Amino acid sequence: MHIRMLPLAGLALVCITPMLAQELPRLMPADLFRRNIGTPEQLDKQFPPHRIIDNIYYVGTESLASFLITTDVGHILVNTDYERNIPTIKDSVEKLGFRFEDVEIILGSHEHADHMEGDALAKELSGAQVVVVAEQVPGLEAMRPGDKPHPMDRVINDGQTVELGGETLIAHLTPGHTEGCTSWELEVQDGGMSYKAVIICSIGINPNYQLYKNPERPDIVDQYRASHVKLRALAADIPLGSHPAMYRMMDKYPLIGQSPNPFIDPEGYLYEIAINEQAMNLRLEEQRMAAEGK
Repeated sequence: MHIRMLPLAGLALVCITPMLAQELPRLMPADLFRRNIGTPEQLDKQFPPHRIIDNIYYVGTESLASFLITTDVGHILVNTDYERNIPTIKDSVEKLGFRFEDVEIILGSHEHADHMEGDALAKELSGAQVVVVAEQVPGLEAMRPGDKPHPMDRVINDGQTVELGGETLIAHLTPGHTEGCTSWELEVQDGGMSYKAVIICSIGINPNYQLYKNPERPDIVDQYRASHVKLRALAADIPLGSHPAMYRMMDKYPLIGQSPNPFIDPEGYLYEIAINEQAMNLRLEEQRMAAEGK
């Protein structure tokens, strides 16, 4: 794949494919934030549970993603979302014909309540081991719904793996959105072919984030940029994410059963990185100009 560099408002260069250069709309972080979060109702409304590809299933809500990765010896749950979402996730798992009690490992994308607050209750209901990434620990220690301490049964580092029943997930630290933002990579099969799936943590900019000369996180922009490079290098075939809008679930769901599998979308993966990278640079330039009185 050929990559070219495009300048943007005198900032660091944005790396996108020639195809994307023709189609990238000018979206700000607030636009992508609204896209991801949706309405208050969508945070809690159950989306029809469904098989994405191979042994990856969707068990989340309309705007908060949760994934079940099944094996013969138990299952892996990625993202428990808010604690109040656990009954919905459990119901979705059971609607697919699996037992929530067979969840053996719980993973999370990042230390925000809408993705990992439910860990304690999910562990209580399933007996699963909660595996976290080292950089997530400080944020999770402060996440205590009902004053329950956040379970952390095993702490791993960037590049380490989580294995169960022949399934291997690789932890890729992709910080910026949070210090512990972690994207998960796994291999899947479809139609006799192997594909790489990546559950992107998030590369979004919350509307209240200070990018320009942030005294508390002076390296925040460098973190985002390094994560953009790292995620591109993963070259995923199947983009997934902590919010289903990040991989256009609503558009792809009606196409389930068609060939090729609609979730095989390497261009969509690169598009999500590019649109968020552009939004970050637009916001950074906006903050720089405001600070310099321009």
